[in-house]
Amino acid sequence: MDYELTKKILQALENRKVEYLVFGAVALNLLGLARNTNDLDLFVAPGADNIERLKASLRDVFHDPHIDEISAEELAGDYPAVQYVPPDSFPIDILTRLGEAFRFEDLESQRLDFEGVEVSVATPKTLYRMKK
Repeated sequence: MDYELTKKILQALENRKVEYLVFGAVALNLLGLARNTNDLDLFVAPGADNIERLKASLRDVFHDPHIDEISAEELAGDYPAVQYVPPDSFPIDILTRLGEAFRFEDLESQRLDFEGVEVSVATPKTLYRMKK
């Protein structure tokens, strides 16, 4: 996984004021537990305005017309997850809900410094609950 590109994506999310949190292995790494991963897992607030800010953030990093295929309707629907795979890059899994167990608003997050970029990361307690 590309460390600098991950940082660039998270900076773009911050710049556009996307309501998000990082979970999965990248979150564990940011919390100090080294884990290998091949993707970036993001939970995002499902509102249409937030999804538009998310897409704008991705456009800031990637020049890819497939970003427009990400839709608020899909992320608010029965299968509230999409995988965006930028050209020549790692996958980004985007969720607004995880089954009936977790919605964005149910998750606890904390702000962490990622080499000068403040990012939102699922708390250890939340990560544990999600795995359980």
